[in-house]
Amino acid sequence: MVDPRLSQLGWEQVENLRKHVHACGLMQRIELVVTSPMLRTMQTAVVVFGGDNIKNGMCASPLMLENVKNDHATVSSLNSPPFLAQELCRERLGVNTCDKRGSISEYKSLFPAIDFSLIESDEDILWRDDVRESDEEVSARGLKFIKWLWTREEIEIAIVTHSAFLFQTLPEFGYDCHPSTKNEICKFFANSELRSVMLLEKSLMGVHPAKTNYPGRIPFVLDLPNDLANMKRESNDNQHQQIGGN
Repeated sequence: MVDPRLSQLGWEQVENLRKHVHACGLMQRIELVVTSPMLRTMQTAVVVFGGDNIKNGMCASPLMLENVKNDHATVSSLNSPPFLAQELCRERLGVNTCDKRGSISEYKSLFPAIDFSLIESDEDILWRDDVRESDEEVSARGLKFIKWLWTREEIEIAIVTHSAFLFQTLPEFGYDCHPSTKNEICKFFANSELRSVMLLEKSLMGVHPAKTNYPGRIPFVLDLPNDLANMKRESNDNQHQQIGGN
């Protein structure tokens, strides 16, 4: 599928994450929401960090409109932070049609309150059907995205992005951390998982573990493509270790 929407299970997982974000007090601190301009990430972003579902008489402008693609009630922008779409934090580009985005003109009609001003092309000119972005290219794009984050004036920013993008980006950091911290940074993300990452000057000390982290995939089901690939990779790693031991 090209740029698939959230499944019914996905909506349920996103609603559970929204409850967590409000319960832990994170919602009151977020100053900006940056989202990948893919349908599934924008749907996740507006439901988790947006206002309530619009009811009769509510005058706030909508973040997301209910329609065929958004199988969810219209979401209000009332009391929500600004939303900004950024192509740098898209999923790995190329070949897989699920990672090809739709047109920005269509997105603007679906998500009226998301700012798409950073995206230059209406159609997706970054995705190619014959070339898949390499690990190194994703990492380089991830570092470019982090450098862009440093230019923002906001302090607390929510990033709604993709597991493979994060898996290639975050291992570029934490080389001077304790191994357990580095391992936590590098773990693969589950669906609707939330981790708090603080970008600091090295001279700053006394940082405590985040209380806002959320494990994701609630309710849990086997994510067959990803889970089977991970099990196969772990099996291959074990075989390599056994061969090396012999």
